[in-house]
Amino acid sequence: MKFICSVDINKPISVVSAFFKDPKYLGEYQEGFLRKELISGKENSKGAISKIYYKIGKGEMLLTETILKNELPNSFLAFYHHKHTENTMQTTFISIDENTTRYEAEINYSAFKGYMVKLMKFLFPSMFKKQVQKWLNNFKLFVEKEG
Repeated sequence: MKFICSVDINKPISVVSAFFKDPKYLGEYQEGFLRKELISGKENSKGAISKIYYKIGKGEMLLTETILKNELPNSFLAFYHHKHTENTMQTTFISIDENTTRYEAEINYSAFKGYMVKLMKFLFPSMFKKQVQKWLNNFKLFVEKEG
């Protein structure tokens, strides 16, 4: 499953990408975010591996992020592994003008594991896109307020 989400942010690309690359801001726009722990490599560099924890209901969800390419302020590519899914996320920042940046996220799910996740993919495929778009919209609101 592959889809693209985007949002225009009323801030320069340098401001937008600075907020994006700093993990201390993840909790400002991703509901349930608890922490991000660097496991190996240099933070924000190709090959770096981090564990990202989210609170989901009464439990926690763990994602493992592997950075495949970091060309910020313009683009960022990472692979995400969860026990039920695997996907890449290609993030691109496009300068529309000196005060406007388009944030595009291209998500490509390569694996769905487990009966429930496969059923959700089949019955509610738009749910995955809606969650990503929600985080992009939240990011826009946060950056425009703080930046």
